Amino acid sequence: MSKKSEQLFNEIKAALAETGKDNSGLLDRLGGYLNTKDFGLVFERNLPDDMRLYGKPIVKGDMVHILPSRGSKESESNRIAYPVSKVDAAMVTIVMPDGSSQSMHKDDLVPVTSYDTPIYAGLHETGRVVHDGADGSEGVWNAVINGENFHALEMLLFPFAGKVDAIYIDPPYNTGARDWKYNNSYVDKSDGYPHSKWLAMMERRLKLAKKLLNPSKSVLICTIDEKEYLNLGLLLNDIFPDARVRMVSSVINPAGSTRKKVFSRTNEFVYFVMLGDAAPLKVRDIWSEKRKPVQYWFPLRRSGSFRVDYPNLFYPIYVKKDLLGIDSFGDPLPLDADRSTVPDKEGCWTVFPIRDDGREERWQASPERLQYLINHGYVKLGKSKDGVSIAYIKSGNIKKIESGEYAVTGHNDDGSVILDTSKSIPMVDPGTQWRFRSHSAKTYGSELLSNLMPDRVFPFPKSLYAVEDALRFFVQDNPDALILDFFAGSGTTAHAVMRLNHQDGGRRRTISVTNNEISDKEEMEFTKSKYRKGDPEWESKGICRYITIPRITAALTGITSTGASISGSYKFIDEFPMKDGFKENFVFYDMAYMNPDDLERNAPQFSDVDALLWMRAGMLGAPGSAVVDTKNYMVFREGWAVLFDYAGIREFESALSSSGIQLKTLFFVTDNNDRFRKLAAKYEGCNVVQLYKSMLRSFQIAAETV
Repeated sequence: MSKKSEQLFNEIKAALAETGKDNSGLLDRLGGYLNTKDFGLVFERNLPDDMRLYGKPIVKGDMVHILPSRGSKESESNRIAYPVSKVDAAMVTIVMPDGSSQSMHKDDLVPVTSYDTPIYAGLHETGRVVHDGADGSEGVWNAVINGENFHALEMLLFPFAGKVDAIYIDPPYNTGARDWKYNNSYVDKSDGYPHSKWLAMMERRLKLAKKLLNPSKSVLICTIDEKEYLNLGLLLNDIFPDARVRMVSSVINPAGSTRKKVFSRTNEFVYFVMLGDAAPLKVRDIWSEKRKPVQYWFPLRRSGSFRVDYPNLFYPIYVKKDLLGIDSFGDPLPLDADRSTVPDKEGCWTVFPIRDDGREERWQASPERLQYLINHGYVKLGKSKDGVSIAYIKSGNIKKIESGEYAVTGHNDDGSVILDTSKSIPMVDPGTQWRFRSHSAKTYGSELLSNLMPDRVFPFPKSLYAVEDALRFFVQDNPDALILDFFAGSGTTAHAVMRLNHQDGGRRRTISVTNNEISDKEEMEFTKSKYRKGDPEWESKGICRYITIPRITAALTGITSTGASISGSYKFIDEFPMKDGFKENFVFYDMAYMNPDDLERNAPQFSDVDALLWMRAGMLGAPGSAVVDTKNYMVFREGWAVLFDYAGIREFESALSSSGIQLKTLFFVTDNNDRFRKLAAKYEGCNVVQLYKSMLRSFQIAAETV
């Protein structure tokens, strides 16, 4: 603080002391505010409209909105909140502003809540994809959550407070685009405080993110463009005063994106907020534009060397027309033999080493050597303007393969090897200027996504490899890292983490949070067709169900959204066919909003908090896979259990002993703190977690007032 500011500050405090003699409480609050308020980024922390809780059963005491009639657009009148005085079957009685009552069908109402109102949130499973083992019990499990990300972050504090190793987010850039709600258009163009409203939205979520991050070592990565990057930088410094905040400029569109009266934009910015001991690690120099990439495939045709000089290296090779391998090859032709007399084979290309001008050259390998190369996958096929090209691996690189310097990670459809040559790439410190072709949002964002989902479009997805690279700096040394993305969009972060795990055999887990909003265009069309949010037709085109889950499913299984095998291969670091997919598992959830009734063991609502217990226990094994399930307790083979009634402790311990399961986490349902402490002491070395008898109290969330 400058001397001038400090003087003003002290004068204000003195004035408050004089005027606040008769109101000490007010004086304390104002003084506390001044002592904590930074003279930095200042903005209006305005509250957005009440948040609607679609799917929550309406009960007496709720506040509700009246939905627009089918076929009608939303209006200001639909944002008025009314208290509920009575719920009777399908009818709900609400209190009007003049004190009168009105009865309406529950389908025409939706509960709403404000930021500081307690709610009770859980997770309702909507599906899963098991792609690692028959039941996924031994594989890596990841989760996708469909819901308001502010509520989701609050809910995730129960299982993950202080445990998240990395957060990667691509929040709305506040540019006014009208695609998906959380993509670019959180703030309406007509809003008089566009920056303040955006900052208020971000601040609430970043403060929760801070609580989730591991304070001893973790990173928050946030992308942004020029519209809000200055404000975001100040906000990050304000929320994370003890962290190291650094910004990288990343070229995502070398051709540039034209905008009126400003420079053509080629880049965006990436903030790295490093907590505790977190620091960017050295990585293999996969990006350097100056470093020549490792070349291990060379043309089999020897350019500038001719048949007349090497007649024994001039012979026909029969390549399958589907390019799925070499069928066979013929004997070398005598010099006086015309190649046109060589018979073709059905279903094959007959390939000779011929120059573009028609001159006859020769192959690099004899027929015997060629057979060896084919047998070991050292021959690769491709398309050329004449039909087919043939490449091979030279002896020097073959020696590196056989010595283990280059690892074979798989095979292409034509039988050729896929190599990992990363060991030959030097380690480098990351810089702050990223200009790498792998980070092209068009090629490795939009086009890659189109390859996964040819029947769907999502605007402005991130390059898969840009997200992968950003995370690699901080999690390559942590194979068990927990990574969160609460603006998940198309699911690029989850996809990138699967890539990282594939490269080193890691077991990193991801939590992806997104909503199920539809685009403005579709909202207009659905409204005209008399659909409303919550209808199956409407929800089926929401971002989570239409984009996020199908993209992750396609990447995981290797099958497109249309049911075909994904074509092409992943690039950079490790190259392998996209159709191979990944050996991981995903479970999909909708946020569930529950009423504050006592939650008993056998109540239907318990399944909605069961997922949170699974997360708190480490997301180990398939969710909901109890091996012992009784009235008094549940035991899971992955080493966690729930004890509902202490009266069943002996039976529980007997079942635990006979199962042979090593208990790691125990949830004990009790309001008796002494009994909880005794049980925790008894199970020393085990993480014992207390749950209230009225278990919903354990999962109550309510935003702090900002």
